[in-house]
Amino acid sequence: MNLSKNDSRCLTKILIVDDDPNQRNLLESFLTGQGFDVTVASSGEQALELLNSREIDMMISDVRMPGISGLEMLQQSRKTLTSLPILLITAYPDIRDAVHAMRDGAVNYLEKPIDLDELLSSVLDTVGMQDDRSLIFNDDLRLPPDVVAKSPLMQEIFREASLVAPSDSRILITGESGVGKEILADVIHSWSPRKDKPLIKVNCAAIPDSLLESELFGHEKGAFTGASNQRIGRFEEAKDGAILLDEIAEMSPSLQAKLLRITQDGVFERVGSNAQRKTQARILAATNRNLEQEVEKGSFREDLFFRLNVIELYIPPLRERKEDIIPLAKLFTERYIKGNPRLSASMIQCLEKYEWPGNVRELQNAMERAALMARGDLLIPEYLPKRIFISMEENQALDDPHQGRRMEDIERDAILQSLHEHQYNRTETAKALGISRRALTYKIQRYAEQGYPIDDDS
Repeated sequence: MNLSKNDSRCLTKILIVDDDPNQRNLLESFLTGQGFDVTVASSGEQALELLNSREIDMMISDVRMPGISGLEMLQQSRKTLTSLPILLITAYPDIRDAVHAMRDGAVNYLEKPIDLDELLSSVLDTVGMQDDRSLIFNDDLRLPPDVVAKSPLMQEIFREASLVAPSDSRILITGESGVGKEILADVIHSWSPRKDKPLIKVNCAAIPDSLLESELFGHEKGAFTGASNQRIGRFEEAKDGAILLDEIAEMSPSLQAKLLRITQDGVFERVGSNAQRKTQARILAATNRNLEQEVEKGSFREDLFFRLNVIELYIPPLRERKEDIIPLAKLFTERYIKGNPRLSASMIQCLEKYEWPGNVRELQNAMERAALMARGDLLIPEYLPKRIFISMEENQALDDPHQGRRMEDIERDAILQSLHEHQYNRTETAKALGISRRALTYKIQRYAEQGYPIDDDS
């Protein structure tokens, strides 16, 4: 998409270095079309001269070039331009080159043929910009900075939410566990006229049925054994704000009947009291079940279903909105790693290939683990839970066995050679490769199972 000249991208100066004129012209044309101020160089020597004479915000360079290579230029430029972001591109992927590049400060390492969407995403991340998809919805409502809606599916969900948020209508939020139903409820409340009022959240599945009635409606002193004091329930606490009833399908039939009364006339009684109380709280409900099927089975009241389902917002699973995976992963990574955490190209591929049965919650937990396992700012697939890492390798072999084998061969040969060079000392080998000893051990075990000669006594 083309941008106007007053767009902030026009102020970002990018230097492209490649001895291949076709590749150089392709990148120049693409990034210029995206609104960036692009300068090109056909060699490392010319690039270093431009870096000394012009203001450059980011450099994109081929690795293997006659004369000064991309890796050598990276090292030389770091002597004077310590903070210049440098993205390296190569047609000859080699794990050792990638390790050296990241160690010397490259922000990323991409393979030819270049995926232009991946390139643009890397550039935007590096220069601190977001994709210019509209995150402003009806009546200038803007998404909070910690909410991701990169995919068209999620953008449509939030557009629908922006239309109904200003009303007092009840909303039923549905979707699999972990998709972000509570996040959507938070956004709806923040966009509503009640945003300065409380949003009270109750997980109906986490509270025993015998206590849930008291939790929701409160109780009087002596209402039951252990009720030593009067208690105000969550509906009273919500006042004229809103209440989110999460996992509403777990509510018992008797409580469903009392909730139905609230949806009809806003009236309830505390446990142990006949005094009627009024609530003006807006009701938001959420469930990972199909309530229509629950109605058919007789486990959920049909009249309550229709009362709650004035407006239904369905959040699709993460596997159906893959555009959200990497932005979410980066968001979570930044929560757990200070500085400038980066996802390797193989990490991005792994995250995008995995099906995420646990949805956003599983992704968040995986990125927290990866952040804890990482020894620096660069995150690689080996830091992920083992089931995800193994899934990547299986999918790679199924999707593109020739490419998968080629990359695996390159990695294996580099590791075996490095092991030999360091007399099979795993600690020194891991340091040389820039990976953890644990990751190296896992790979060695796999190679041994495949029949490759490994000195297991080292």
